[in-house]
Amino acid sequence: MTTNDPIADMLTRIRNANTAKHDTVDIPSSRVKLAIADILVDEGYVAKYDLVDNGNFKDIRITLKYGKDKNEKIIAGIKRISKPGLRIYAGKDNMPKVLGGLGIAIVSTNKGIMTDKKARELKVGGEVLAFVW
Repeated sequence: MTTNDPIADMLTRIRNANTAKHDTVDIPSSRVKLAIADILVDEGYVAKYDLVDNGNFKDIRITLKYGKDKNEKIIAGIKRISKPGLRIYAGKDNMPKVLGGLGIAIVSTNKGIMTDKKARELKVGGEVLAFVW
């Protein structure tokens, strides 16, 4: 199955699995998706991710994280910002803050994919891929 926006597909799979209170979700692998999964683990939104070999291709198996009981979700919301039909860019001076700094923006820069906080530190701008809160 081919998709026009694989990053939106990844975020939708995570959102749907989180809403349905699943423990894990499998996503077709790519370098960009691995970088996004790495950010989600580093920021504490998901527990971990593993690469699973499914014959000809690899999947990313993301283990979701919940509070004390499964009714308390760690990921309250996840939203794709820049889309293939309308790219959204932010300069180093106007990097977006999600919920006043409570969430993160995932940004694709010339130094790699990183959070908005790290982009501000390195004083770089780029394409705003997604918001997570």
